[in-house]
Amino acid sequence: MNNNRILIAGVSSGVGKTSITLGLMAAFMKKGLTVQGYKCGPDYIDPAYHTAITNRSSRNLDSWMLKEDVMKEIFVKGSEGADISIIEGMMGLYDGESPTSNRGSAAEISSLLKCPVILVVDCSAMARSAAAVVKGFQHLDPDVNIAGVIANRVGSEGHFKLIKEAVEQECGIPVCGYLTENEQIHMPERHLGLVPSIERGELNEQLERLGEAVADTVDLDQIHQMSKQPPVTTESSLFKQWSSINVKVAVAYDQAFNFYYQENLELIESYGAEVIYFSPLKGELLPPEANGLYIGGGFPEQFLKELADHNEVKQSIKDAVENGLPVLAECGGLMYLSASITNIEGETYSMVGVLPGKTKMQFNIAAIGYREITGAPGNKFFMEETKIRGHEFHYSTFKPHEELPAAYHVSSSFGSGEEGYLYKNVVAGYTHIHFASNPEVLKNFLGECK
Repeated sequence: MNNNRILIAGVSSGVGKTSITLGLMAAFMKKGLTVQGYKCGPDYIDPAYHTAITNRSSRNLDSWMLKEDVMKEIFVKGSEGADISIIEGMMGLYDGESPTSNRGSAAEISSLLKCPVILVVDCSAMARSAAAVVKGFQHLDPDVNIAGVIANRVGSEGHFKLIKEAVEQECGIPVCGYLTENEQIHMPERHLGLVPSIERGELNEQLERLGEAVADTVDLDQIHQMSKQPPVTTESSLFKQWSSINVKVAVAYDQAFNFYYQENLELIESYGAEVIYFSPLKGELLPPEANGLYIGGGFPEQFLKELADHNEVKQSIKDAVENGLPVLAECGGLMYLSASITNIEGETYSMVGVLPGKTKMQFNIAAIGYREITGAPGNKFFMEETKIRGHEFHYSTFKPHEELPAAYHVSSSFGSGEEGYLYKNVVAGYTHIHFASNPEVLKNFLGECK
């Protein structure tokens, strides 16, 4: 594999690291390089943009959900055949699971992968002060390799030169280039972040211009030289073909349901099962040959009328559930399996009706954060002694009409409690789990499918 790798981190959220990351990916692609994208943390949206630009599945690197060797294996596996790997950080460089350590942060991931960091600084209202910002980031943890800086949202080339001179004199690292305020990509905003409108080609022109802007004002050769690093090694072999569980798992995949960690889908296949994709949004019935159903999150609330109108699709899922089909539903999947979804305008649409209860959208975040979960009594996928990790982020609430058994026990930095719902062989909850944090859960699910 090629070991060229660089991590694009921000001093905080909102400094433009996504614009810089996408611009670099587009610029290197235009130079003829094969680019592999990664995202630090559990986010699903940014990887969708990486994938659209690079034509390779972007992957999540998460040092809280995953053991070090497993995360390294995901990196090594994903980088096969790539000329350069570009990793986008999350929030600020040092922001993660803990306020007193690098745990779960982009800084920790850069250290584990021995990956140089390009620090993105919003310089719209500063000059020499940019050097103080960069120096502070250097001194917080000298073991984090901050190799260079990109000045974002500068007013002019002259403004950039002031910043470059100050930072390079005071911090001893190069300022590799800049983007002006006019060169930012203005992506549509939604309650879950960036709309995956790129699937419809709405941002293609902006992304092309962004790549051209980065190529004009950022030293790509300098960054490419920085990216050359020794190989990442790992003893993990999680994605080896371990067994052959001869079952077929239906996966709902379309614009309404697309929040899946790439490794979750690949691990299903690593255990010998066959993944069958189908689209509830397009009116495709649950494949009758499926031995199980995995339905993840996404944006079902954006397609309520279409989903509600496909009565045959809903009935095919409901009939299968009543006949005992094993189902794992996460977040948007839970919403779809409920009796109805009410949007923020107050309009209510009928859904599958497997779970006796109503889902309601709201303007404020209902829950966000990392979760560690263990199975509740009766959960055949998550055993009571089995711990698995995931992430929760949603703006909806589910209110059951009748008491349903909880699916699992959840613990987080905010406390602990019961979450999710059991119905027949359905396990539904708001947590997006990562199978690679404990493959036993996947084995149990596939065992029930068989």
